Amino acid sequence: MKPSSDGWEELADWYDQKEGETGDLWHRALIDPVLLRVLGQCRGKRVLDLGCGNGYLARRIARLGATVTAVDASPRMIRNAKSRDDGSGVRYLRASATMMRGVGSASFDVVFANMSLMDVEDAEAAIGEVARVLRKGGRFVASISHPCFNILSNSSWTAEKTMGNKPVVHRKVRGYRTPFAERVPWDKEDGSKPLTMCYHRPLNWYARALSSNGLAITALEEPGPTPEFTKNVQEKPGDMDGAGFQEVPLHLVIEAVRI
Repeated sequence: MKPSSDGWEELADWYDQKEGETGDLWHRALIDPVLLRVLGQCRGKRVLDLGCGNGYLARRIARLGATVTAVDASPRMIRNAKSRDDGSGVRYLRASATMMRGVGSASFDVVFANMSLMDVEDAEAAIGEVARVLRKGGRFVASISHPCFNILSNSSWTAEKTMGNKPVVHRKVRGYRTPFAERVPWDKEDGSKPLTMCYHRPLNWYARALSSNGLAITALEEPGPTPEFTKNVQEKPGDMDGAGFQEVPLHLVIEAVRI
């Protein structure tokens, strides 16, 4: 099989097992609680999951009474999502985020993209498609890597000792203003590090892209660590996420309304 340019097709089976039906630790105990709170009550609404992965969140929302369509560009992701079908009525569709063939205009009340928008090369075209498929007054909710503090290899944690030798964790960032692409490694259990493409864009880029497509930002949330997340990362020697996340968020949840 010829490798895909973004790497997700080759990673799909591993990613499916990693996420399971509840999401991995980072999704389940850090990102998803805030995303779901911003999404709010979806019963009786038409919902699109953009970049659904293995579809665990699409199925969860469908079980709560929404009519859900789950879209992903990777054939294997969609295959794995279908294999987990639980009878909740999710419609799975292979389609590009930038051209969702088979999805009607103004056909959804809510579109959400859970940690997928920063993986799309032409994210502005994807936002344009979101605006197209949303009804007037419909909402777009997206979780992304925080553009200000999680800038791929241009950001990192550092620890310093203060008076009394108490360690203090800082976040170092550089190159914030300039959009760029980078291949990001994933740590697999076998020691390999497959790569997927990711794209950094500053916060004002997202604000302008949403606004130019008729989407008005109505909420910004910065997920903080839950007790489950903090407990698990603190158990890893040398992991500074537990301490750092108390002060610096690495993810952002945006809500925008179609005007």
